[in-house]
Amino acid sequence: MIDRVSIIGLGKLGASMAAAFASRGFSVVGVDVNQTAVDLVNQGRAPVQETDLDQTISKFKDRIRATLSHEDAVLSSDVSFVIVPTPSDDRGAFSLQYAEWAFKEIGKALAKKNSYHNVVLTSTVLPGSTRQALLPILERESGKRAGIGFGLCYSPEFIALGSIIRDFLNPDFTLIGELDERSGSELEEIYSRVITNGSRSARMSLENAELAKISVNTFVTTKITFANMLAEICEKLPGGDVDVVTNALGLDTRIGRKYLTGAIGYGGPCFPRDNVALSFIARELGVEARLAETTDSMNRALAANVAGRLESSIRKGATVAVLGLSYKPYSHVTEESQGVFVATHLSKVGYRVVAFDPMSKDMSLDELRRNIVVVDSIGESLSQAEAVLITTPDPAFKNLTAADFANDWAEVVVMDFWRLLRAELESSPRIKYMAVGLSENDNRNSRRLRSLWWGDDSESSTKSAE
Repeated sequence: MIDRVSIIGLGKLGASMAAAFASRGFSVVGVDVNQTAVDLVNQGRAPVQETDLDQTISKFKDRIRATLSHEDAVLSSDVSFVIVPTPSDDRGAFSLQYAEWAFKEIGKALAKKNSYHNVVLTSTVLPGSTRQALLPILERESGKRAGIGFGLCYSPEFIALGSIIRDFLNPDFTLIGELDERSGSELEEIYSRVITNGSRSARMSLENAELAKISVNTFVTTKITFANMLAEICEKLPGGDVDVVTNALGLDTRIGRKYLTGAIGYGGPCFPRDNVALSFIARELGVEARLAETTDSMNRALAANVAGRLESSIRKGATVAVLGLSYKPYSHVTEESQGVFVATHLSKVGYRVVAFDPMSKDMSLDELRRNIVVVDSIGESLSQAEAVLITTPDPAFKNLTAADFANDWAEVVVMDFWRLLRAELESSPRIKYMAVGLSENDNRNSRRLRSLWWGDDSESSTKSAE
């Protein structure tokens, strides 16, 4: 039974996987090119910021060690998980430069090892990458044949930043792309001892698994964008309420309720780039990917749409408070964040922007600060604002009251993308509450529909009233 694993790459996912494996009784060796990361792990501390990571590494530090040496890690383990960056290139494809180097070092180590060793690529890659680009490196550097001297799998994780350890231990399913039966069965057996919720494994070829990974995220982005479209439609209907509509849709088992909220666009380090990558590989294979391309273009247009909506409600040059800079609550990550996109765009078109996020002290905001003011408290941002945009459903924003928005302006516009404060602000004096996904104006929306079906003449209006 395998009880020794190595993790190549101690970033957020790699370090979290190392901690999770250790928590299940495995002996873990982590590898990283960063001496500081190695030192921190060997001290029983987290090398990166992630929920529960520091506590878990500290608790199971006797089972975890780190090294700069791939050879040390491979010779001290039976399976290696490779979790290195695969950044997007100018085409939208995923670069393999870090993976290629890691596989070269692993291959050199395999040349010195007499026993079978399984190599598992966890980094997100495009179809063909594992077999066509990376497998030959292992064979060349090790002098061994795949399937005989070593195994090879592609097994990406479906996790979210801020909950990596929990998601890794409790996945909806595990995706295993296998070179052969032996490598896939070995990995499935390992997962069965790590995962706590009894989820099933989906085993398939390397290429099918590579496609499945980016397809999952692309489908989710499509679902998010569809819900956002419904939110816009609901704003034009009398009594329109996107939550009522999407709750009904979610009852259909073919659809489900997850990621069907109708609010603001998606962001983060995975969703946007996976969508673009699927479009790239489709085009390269001669397949049209208009659905994925449209999803991406609609998502990127949201910041400008927000500015357009504000123009009719506040003067140019007004101070706008943006609450929420991370791409989701409880995260310090601002990559592809809609809050950042909106704040930056508003600044460029002439508004003064002040922003607050509960995690802002942990964020890298130097570039953003050139265009906007980042403040240390909600109160500091609200005291200046003629308009307030709530861009994330952070719990820190859910408890705001009408009194919190009181300042020297006669009226404050509040654009609430997540409808967090509907009950509190919808009827508040001196606040113009604009909730994304709710009817903007029932009378105007009724007239619009009446005109659609009866025309604009007074006779039709009378008939409709009757």
